[in-house]
Amino acid sequence: MDYVAALLPPVVMAAFFIGLVVTIVKSQGGPNKAKEDAAVDLAVGRAESVQQAPRADGA
Repeated sequence: MDYVAALLPPVVMAAFFIGLVVTIVKSQGGPNKAKEDAAVDLAVGRAESVQQAPRADGA
């Protein structure tokens, strides 16, 4: 009976991990993908424009 007690925690953790991976994979894409991509593109665009903008001291 000790072997059951020894194997139970890893089996439970593996089941939760598999469920987590399945949930993450299923949540990728879908109807919100375009909205998420647009938000990322906007953030990257803002970061690039700030980085490329000339500074006031002329440097």
